[in-house]
Amino acid sequence: MATPLSHLAVPLALTLALGGDIVPPGLMALALACAVLPDIDALGLWLGIPYEHPFGHRGFTHSLPFAVALAGAGSLLAPALGCDPAVAFAVLLVSAASHGLIDAMTNGGLGIAFFSPFSRRRSFLPWRVIEVSPLRPSALFSRRGLRVLRSEMRWVWAPCVVLALVGVALRSLLGFV
Repeated sequence: MATPLSHLAVPLALTLALGGDIVPPGLMALALACAVLPDIDALGLWLGIPYEHPFGHRGFTHSLPFAVALAGAGSLLAPALGCDPAVAFAVLLVSAASHGLIDAMTNGGLGIAFFSPFSRRRSFLPWRVIEVSPLRPSALFSRRGLRVLRSEMRWVWAPCVVLALVGVALRSLLGFV
């Protein structure tokens, strides 16, 4: 898995790229929650749920059907968040689905159950370039933890910064700033 902090990069980049008129603060906050929520399955490790179980770590909550369901439920809150339901759905879907995609680029674990509950098969993406994060947060303050953070800066944060800057530039060129 990647660190929880790096899962926040996608919704932050989306918010900057699209602007506050399209992604108001309430939607951004919900998108941030959707981006880290899939790791709720890590609690199962302490509850005795085996890693490879469909509800184990990187199982159902990392799947695309879970991301769709989460985005659908979240889009019901669009009027209260001050945004269009379709925009809310799209932003929340990208934020939630990005979690599994980022984890599928790590070099450790059993893979992601992208299509759970329809399939138990776990997969990685062809590019496994992100150092897998240790499960214990205190381990991030080690030499290995620094390698993980450096890897995430290169493979998650840098592309997200580029996405955000391109979005800001396009909005400025088109007069939407």
